Amino acid sequence: MMPSSKVILWGLRSPLQSTSFPGDPASGSCEIQASSKDLVGKLCRDSFPRSAVGSVHLIDSVSTNLSVTPEEAAELVLALHSLIRHVVYKGLVSAEEILLVFPENFHQNLKNLLTKIILENLSAWSSDAQNAGVSLPRLVDMNWRVDVKTSSDSVTRMAIPTCLVQMKIQEDAELCRADSSTSTLTMELSKETLDTMLDGLGRIRDQLSAVANK
Repeated sequence: MMPSSKVILWGLRSPLQSTSFPGDPASGSCEIQASSKDLVGKLCRDSFPRSAVGSVHLIDSVSTNLSVTPEEAAELVLALHSLIRHVVYKGLVSAEEILLVFPENFHQNLKNLLTKIILENLSAWSSDAQNAGVSLPRLVDMNWRVDVKTSSDSVTRMAIPTCLVQMKIQEDAELCRADSSTSTLTMELSKETLDTMLDGLGRIRDQLSAVANK
């Protein structure tokens, strides 16, 4: 059993930057001790907002409360921030789903504690994230053109019209933590596929209009 007066926080690497996020001492991650489980809960709540990362005030507070260096405090805040927002962004809503974020060698009691804290605050964090604009990937731009492909076989040769659609997708930069938060997806659509797609989009448009007019 873990002593009730001490909670050990291991592994301060972001799950979005490394699959070994909550690493072990051998991975180079630091070990930090918190005086109580309540302090860990407060630390999680304080680390959730976007403004938490790089906050001098929060880093100084964590450094003082946990008796660690500012660098270790900043690393801890970033790890908790990324972990929580990863859970919120991915829509993980059960203990089983959240536990899978951690590697097998992660401290079992701490893993359970963090999972419990996340579940207790998940509803509020999800609401805050929605209000702050955290969302699924968004379509920010689209280009298209019509080409003609030549198809041939042993009997006939024919021109086949095709549509090339290029979509630019924007991820939430706060969550993906990559050099670029946009990606490009290019699709080739036949006339039949395009007709089906347009029919589906038309139905979506009609439903959105019906909801908006209520």
